Amino acid sequence: MTEDQQQVEAPGRGPSSGESTPAGHLKGEPQAPAEGSALWRRVHKATPVIKSWQVIAALMAAIAFYAFDDILRNFGRLPALWIVGAVLGILVVALLISLVYSYFAWKRTAYAIGADAVYFHKGILFRSQRHARLNRIQGVDITRPLLGRLVGLSSLAIETAGGGDSKVVIEYLKDEEAERLRTEVLARAAGLKARQAGEDPAAPSFARAPERVVNELPAGQLVVSLLLSLGTIIGVIALVVAFAIPVALGEPMGLVGMLPVFFIFASVTWVYFSGHFGHTLAISPDGIRLRHGLLSTQSQTIPPGRIQAVKLTQPFLWRGKDWWKVEINVAGYGISSSTDNTSNVLSRQVLLPVASREIALRALWLVQRDLGVDDPQSALDAGMVGSLGDAGFMHSPRSARWVDPISWKRNGLLITRSVMLMRSGRITRELVVVPHERTQSLGVAQGPIQRRLQVATFEGHSVPGPVLPRAKHLPQFVAMQVLAQQAQRAREARAKERPEEWMRRVGAVGVPVEEA
Repeated sequence: MTEDQQQVEAPGRGPSSGESTPAGHLKGEPQAPAEGSALWRRVHKATPVIKSWQVIAALMAAIAFYAFDDILRNFGRLPALWIVGAVLGILVVALLISLVYSYFAWKRTAYAIGADAVYFHKGILFRSQRHARLNRIQGVDITRPLLGRLVGLSSLAIETAGGGDSKVVIEYLKDEEAERLRTEVLARAAGLKARQAGEDPAAPSFARAPERVVNELPAGQLVVSLLLSLGTIIGVIALVVAFAIPVALGEPMGLVGMLPVFFIFASVTWVYFSGHFGHTLAISPDGIRLRHGLLSTQSQTIPPGRIQAVKLTQPFLWRGKDWWKVEINVAGYGISSSTDNTSNVLSRQVLLPVASREIALRALWLVQRDLGVDDPQSALDAGMVGSLGDAGFMHSPRSARWVDPISWKRNGLLITRSVMLMRSGRITRELVVVPHERTQSLGVAQGPIQRRLQVATFEGHSVPGPVLPRAKHLPQFVAMQVLAQQAQRAREARAKERPEEWMRRVGAVGVPVEEA
């Protein structure tokens, strides 16, 4: 089946809102500080040790994967001590080589914060230097892996919108140094200037902005939300059936073949639980702060204005408790990179894994304080639990039931002075909120059956992420009219508001900075 698509780019929107590229060779780009300058700082001396253990862990996994079968087949013919000695010998040699290489790599790893950008260089044989413009930073994350938590070290990732590997990742720093660096980067990106400690340009100091906690997720609520997940229920039923069949047929050895399925299900559940464990949402002058994680912890700070879209979701089994999940799109966050693990990818664009409707709406208010309507509560109620035509929503006509028989009455689009609200889903309810100034581009998609029924889907394209803004199966003439009008609204909204240097624009230049 083919589709006809009509798309327009949002006027004034560049190809990217952030970058991290080799510095110093393009006109107009920030110039990196000179080599040997006092602005350059080194990572912690224990970094080579942590990176070496990562290599050892990877090597052990490779040995277990490739050699385990051979060892089992020949175990009766080979002395056990010989096997253990050979494995230990390989690990010791690999550790020594990794330590030596990591040490020289550490000597070549440094970072600096200039007036316009953060710079980072590394490499022995293949050297690379990156920079991330301060006014294009989308977020600053601190990650504490399990081994790093034991010795008090963290890695700091400066997110931009340039793609999966464009962010600047600084590994590893003392916990307090990582916090100070994040504070400094966010303050400089916000347009603040530090008072220097004497004449030393390498020792600026910014006070860490205070925060107010909005929500702390109890572990019990997270567990119950998992148990009430449709995916969990289907997975448990599938496992029970898969294990019951071999037993019923009198072939218990068939249970061994089910073990991989069990481990996959358990690992997916564990990744979700450990990634969202202890989830805390807080607000501060430097942005929205998120903290989460059980073994490996992550602390995120997303500056104001960097969130591109918000989605509130309510699975069917959560309705009895009126729980909602809140997800966001942030430029640069939606593309995984080589430095991301599965837990980080799944959790870093979740504003709230599960929360009551009141707290979910409070989180939405942190992102978008003005919905552009006189009665925002009625609009939100209609978007979250309402149906056909409530609160001025444009909805699918009756003919749409032939292409969407279950949810056509829930489909709707409401355009206000400041945002687009798109609702969908009868079994799993969804409400998407996109500020006009965050619109990347617009489109109308129409398949052959939709053309026959004279309906079309309006799309407000966003950056990669869990939020897909779409108003399904609107009347064809309505979708085309919205497409023509929304580009003008986006242009006017961006002319009034730009995200760079938010503290200076709102008059927060008096945020205290402390003398070193």
